[in-house]
Amino acid sequence: MASFPSSSNSADSINEHKESDPGTLGHERAVEEYFDSESPAYESIMTRTFTHEDQRPDLARLASVFSNAEYRTAADDGEDSLEPKDTLAGVELGNPVLDPSKPEFDFYKWVRMLLKLMEEDGIKRARAGFTFKNLNVSGTGAELQLQSTVASLLMAPFRLRDTFNLGHKPEKQILRNFNGTVKDGEMLIVLGKPGSGCTTFLKSISGETRGLNVHKDSVIHYNGIPQHIYKREYRGEVAYNSETDVHFPHLTVGQTLNFAAAARTPSTRVRGVPRKEFSKHMAEVMMAIFGLMHTRNTKVGNDYVRGVSGGERKRVSIAEMAVTGSPICCWDNSTRGLDAATALEFTQALRIASNLGGMTQAVAIYQASQSIYDIFDKAIVLYEGRQIYFGPANSAKEYFTSMGYYCPPRQTTGDFLTSVTNPSERQTREGFECKVPRTPEEFERYWQQSQEFKAMQAEIAQSERENPMGGPALATFREAKHQAQAKHVPLKSPYTISIPMQVRLCTVRAYQRLWNDKASTISTVVGQIGMALIIGSIFYGTPQSTAAFFAKGSALFFAILLNALMSITEINGLYAQRPIVERHVSFAFYHAFSEALAGVVSDVPVKFVIGTCFNIILYFLAGMRREPAQFFIFFLFVFCSQLCMSAIFRTLAAITKTISQALALAGVMVLAIVIYTGFTIQRAYMHPWFKWISWINPISYGFEALLVNEVHGQYYACATLVPPYGTGDNVQCAVPGAQLGATTVLGDDWVQSSYGYSYSHIWRNLGIILAFTISFYIVYLAATEFISGSASKAEFLVFRRGHIPKYMQQITDEERNGDTSATTLTAIATKEEVALEQALDMIPPQKDIFTWRNVVYDITIMGEPRRLLDHVSGWVKPGTLTALMGVSGAGKTTLLDVLAQRTTMGVITGDMLVNGRPFDASFQRKTGYVQQQDLHLETTTVREALRFSAMLRQPKSVSRQEKYDYVEEVIKMLHMEDFSEAIVGSPGEGLNVEQRKLLTIGVELAAKPALLLFLDEPTSGLDSQSSWGIVSFLRKLANNGQAVLATIHQPSAILFQEFDRLLFLAKGGKTVYFGDIGESSSILLDYFESKGGRKCGPEENPAEYMLEIVGAGPTGKSTQDWPTVWMESEESINIQAELDRIHAEKIKEPQIEDTSSSSEFAMPLTSQVYNTTVRVFQQYWRTPTYIWGKIMLCTMSALFVGFTFYKPNSSSAGLQNSLFAIFMTTTIFSTLVQQIMPRFVTQRSLYEVRERPSKAYSWQAFLLANIIVEIPFQILASILAFASVYYPVFGRHQSSERQGLFLLYQIQFYIFMSTFAHLLIASLPDAETAGNIATTLFSLMLTFNGVLQTPSALPGFWIFMWRVSPLSYLVGGLAAVGLHERQVHCANNELAVFDPPSGQTCGEYLRAYFTAGAPGSLYNPSATFNCQYCPISNGDQFLAGSEIYWSQRWRNFGIGWAYIVFNIFGAVMLYYLIRVRKPTGGAKRKVSIMLHYLGKIGYWVRSLFTRHREGMPKGTEHVNEKVY
Repeated sequence: MASFPSSSNSADSINEHKESDPGTLGHERAVEEYFDSESPAYESIMTRTFTHEDQRPDLARLASVFSNAEYRTAADDGEDSLEPKDTLAGVELGNPVLDPSKPEFDFYKWVRMLLKLMEEDGIKRARAGFTFKNLNVSGTGAELQLQSTVASLLMAPFRLRDTFNLGHKPEKQILRNFNGTVKDGEMLIVLGKPGSGCTTFLKSISGETRGLNVHKDSVIHYNGIPQHIYKREYRGEVAYNSETDVHFPHLTVGQTLNFAAAARTPSTRVRGVPRKEFSKHMAEVMMAIFGLMHTRNTKVGNDYVRGVSGGERKRVSIAEMAVTGSPICCWDNSTRGLDAATALEFTQALRIASNLGGMTQAVAIYQASQSIYDIFDKAIVLYEGRQIYFGPANSAKEYFTSMGYYCPPRQTTGDFLTSVTNPSERQTREGFECKVPRTPEEFERYWQQSQEFKAMQAEIAQSERENPMGGPALATFREAKHQAQAKHVPLKSPYTISIPMQVRLCTVRAYQRLWNDKASTISTVVGQIGMALIIGSIFYGTPQSTAAFFAKGSALFFAILLNALMSITEINGLYAQRPIVERHVSFAFYHAFSEALAGVVSDVPVKFVIGTCFNIILYFLAGMRREPAQFFIFFLFVFCSQLCMSAIFRTLAAITKTISQALALAGVMVLAIVIYTGFTIQRAYMHPWFKWISWINPISYGFEALLVNEVHGQYYACATLVPPYGTGDNVQCAVPGAQLGATTVLGDDWVQSSYGYSYSHIWRNLGIILAFTISFYIVYLAATEFISGSASKAEFLVFRRGHIPKYMQQITDEERNGDTSATTLTAIATKEEVALEQALDMIPPQKDIFTWRNVVYDITIMGEPRRLLDHVSGWVKPGTLTALMGVSGAGKTTLLDVLAQRTTMGVITGDMLVNGRPFDASFQRKTGYVQQQDLHLETTTVREALRFSAMLRQPKSVSRQEKYDYVEEVIKMLHMEDFSEAIVGSPGEGLNVEQRKLLTIGVELAAKPALLLFLDEPTSGLDSQSSWGIVSFLRKLANNGQAVLATIHQPSAILFQEFDRLLFLAKGGKTVYFGDIGESSSILLDYFESKGGRKCGPEENPAEYMLEIVGAGPTGKSTQDWPTVWMESEESINIQAELDRIHAEKIKEPQIEDTSSSSEFAMPLTSQVYNTTVRVFQQYWRTPTYIWGKIMLCTMSALFVGFTFYKPNSSSAGLQNSLFAIFMTTTIFSTLVQQIMPRFVTQRSLYEVRERPSKAYSWQAFLLANIIVEIPFQILASILAFASVYYPVFGRHQSSERQGLFLLYQIQFYIFMSTFAHLLIASLPDAETAGNIATTLFSLMLTFNGVLQTPSALPGFWIFMWRVSPLSYLVGGLAAVGLHERQVHCANNELAVFDPPSGQTCGEYLRAYFTAGAPGSLYNPSATFNCQYCPISNGDQFLAGSEIYWSQRWRNFGIGWAYIVFNIFGAVMLYYLIRVRKPTGGAKRKVSIMLHYLGKIGYWVRSLFTRHREGMPKGTEHVNEKVY
């Protein structure tokens, strides 16, 4: 819509085109009349005020540049010149109607003026329609999948056919023999039930066919241009807008649309307007059209980042695609989430663009009002992948009615056309019962034999004669495209701007994202500073002696490792933006590698700033060499290593298909990098099977450079002279690299002897690191460009193995035989009404009446009081279906929450009574509340979910069998027999939207609500047929004595008629009407018409009429104050009188005393714990990726550590390596903790949102179940990890006590990890915040456990950290068990070798030294030269330096269990204090402040490891995605 497509140079070419089409004679005249008419359908889009205060002088100036002329006022031409809708008479350039920032802006006139200017400037425009013939599309995949469990992997060898997908791969036919043509300037509406193939059809037309198989004989062309050429050369000229909204959340709406406009700004522009101003103006126009002006400076946001509303975000998606100006646009349910007024205005905007710019639109809409439907030229109707109609939209209704189907009064044409594909909804005309087609095949056969089909074939033939394959259209397109392309863009490239321009544009956008998310970058810098201060202070004051060698190595190891691994969660960011980039590439905004390169370029300065803050503090605080050359070399290598690791992790993200794959590989890579850096194990001690890792590890080259840079040319005083009284050649320093008789050690000698490093390698290493960096960046850029994202997937149900229903088994057999007849599916879907009636009879009759009077709800927002409900009164009686409606923001859901006692804040006044009496603690348990969000546990089956609800919410006096029997009746009521054993899963891989909604209702019905059933938007997100099915069922429930109160957004006239009563609210929660609706809404309409409302037309929807007269919608205005009218009406007075009558009558009835029924929970705590534990265990068992991921991570990392440190020798370095082996086994702590947290959050979300308000079970049962279930899997993982580490490193010859104690320590460590995870996540809002704090605490535990810096070397103020670190006791216990009494035999480079004085043996010379308590061993006491002294003799002496003692092994084991008990107790207390107990006043404020700062500290420190700017894509939170 930004550069409206046309093949003509003249604005009047629209007329010429239309006149050349014999099928549309007089179309232009009709268009003129269409816009000249006073129809309200177009009045809003013409005169709507889109902006208010936001008047920007720069846009006024741009309008002048755009016009290059003076603004001529209305007075110059008189009044008549101001109002024409169809011409530009009286409109000069500069007129406010052409300025999108002005209230007078008129989109229609703006388009006409644009076309006129383009004609004058000779700017060519391309336009195209599309034709499809014999279109057949299929996908590989079965109708059902079997649920995987932990046992599935074990059984895989016995199921080779399923495991390796052997044999025939079933091919599912999605579209069959589609034919049609849509000319340029026409609009096509695509109708069909969900799953009928609407999305696949639009994707096929737009060429988005990844994962789909378009058959070879299918033909799709665009005015004679074959699809493969069109997609290659003109990718952005046919665009597909998916149902999901994906945007960079931290960009504002204005920035998002400005970017899109800039990426598609043509090289040749009207009046030579500068590129930047042109793109800005186009973005402003789009914002004006779609009502986004007021949000231009608001972040788009997403589920994690606060931004615009969901409806506004949908409009941003529409505007972003509209600004591309694509000649052909496919819109997939793009009006979902929009209110009716906005959806109509969107469709009107498409109509204007089609009429004036020749754009071709194909739009799939699930719920199209009559006003929307009437805008379209053509319609296509799909029925289970078959085309049953294609032709003029105004003829479709007549086609199906003449077929024999009946369209009820006030049913919209769109709903009627879709209803004929629904066996339970369609109605046949009298006399046609045996004549109408019923199956998809019959409908298709009828269509192919109809006159309409022949007319369509003739139209296709005519279109192909006008635009033959290989005709002039291709040359015209190329000419127009080349004129629009910037310099240096190849002619056949689909892109408008050059690669340097793309990179520059993406770089600017990257910095906009950074600036809008300053908190993330600032907290990263602050976190780096904090960690640098902590680590630097640990090594502060390290002496300039040989005793500091290990400390210097540790400090440099920290420095390079933390900087390098900070880049790891760039993987998260890249996967978060992948769908956004794919969308933009499909629009031909830029090459994928341009965005990748821009991301690299924009990230370098940020990394530099962060690295500077960290490196300066750490370098000088840790006492490194204070010389300029050494500092800058240090900085250079750390920074280059950081860039290199960034390139590696980015490449890993680009070459993988899923984030779980990328992070699994990253986890293995991190472990390998850490171990094979050269610090934890030197190359001389590496085994040949893994030694190669050190040669391909860029960090190892960086570490070598840092170490030799620090010690080169430096002499260090010997801290351990042997013997201390020796002189001359009779003494030597007991460190590697020491020279005979020298009291100092040259750093170069030490580093060469200990590590094999040399200063001569320093610049070679820099070259290697840079070579790694460049190579990986090249691979990264190539991978982003050529490796596509995930393909389209067909929807399927998932069943437990052995529980496949018979009808699905039949389908599976047919698939294996190559037959997937849709007839079977349709026949199976047919239900028996008799069974439903029998099931409904099982519902116990309700006699209680729920009333509310003068309910007022006040809250405080930002210190300001706000009233959400204002004196609302009403009732719900058994056997009635009551609708709760209102304008947007009226408080419908708020009232429902207040009535259902589900509010957690604010002040509520008024009376809410049951039978005239206040209700007791069991009220929430006795009512059913169907929420708008369909929250269910993904791993449970439908039957299990219903049984769980019945078991815990029905009284304990009801037996288990009775509860199960009732569940079966609920399944029959809701027609869920076919998928009762299906797994809930996720959309696309489990229940569909309608089935989920049915399950949500079923869960509440299974509880046997004794009072009433609340439903919040039960038809939200459903198509018209599904909505009808839900409301029809509610009607049947009410007819059987159930009391039902449901909020509903904008029902169709037929749905609205199903309700008995209506409570209608205006903004501010004020009542507009409460009373009966009446036959054909007569009572309701009589009320409004008698109070001054206009008369409702016979074809109008009463619900839409009612919303209109009260001023709903963005442009709606009310003629009077309807809430005041209600309060003063006789009907309102009668309502109060009726309430008095109900109370007086019901209070006289005797109250049945039942103490059990008044309790808060239906079942005792033991039953609650048992049932919740079983369900959580099921969740874990049916999530094999989590369990096997945990087991494989623990086992493989342990094996990797075990065989890295395999059979260490008995030297001093061998002891150190053994200690590092123990240390490395603890590094998976953070990863495992992060895996547990999302699981818990999934359970908690379900519990707190649905099950706790329903009083299904207590919070104690919830917490205990989650803690208990995790323990068996942790024990299994710990046993495997023990075997994988202990025997390779320590052997199998140690005593049974030591082996058993080592295993117990491992079990204790894994249980500690799981309980620690629950301690943190129990009270915190999400896994992200808990992950921040977990990583913070783990990094401190790891730093202060006594391995990297011995306790004696710690500054005094850090000793307490060593004492409180749980890992101090764990590592101490494991090391003591593993190394106790281990004899040490020093390697040659570890020996102190010297000569005794003449005439003395070595033993005699060192006798005084040993008498003084020397800890080492003399290997040749009788020798008279080359005395060989080893500084230590056994492992206990070595461990004593870290204050680890064999005698404390059981004490440490006991302290470990104390930490576990503390974790469990802390989890319970924190959950109670923060998420159960409701603090008030000062206590509440203190808790909030504590949580706020605790989260901030965790975020800052965690930012050392990650820069998380944007939330993960929805649906991936449960993936085991955290690697640190």
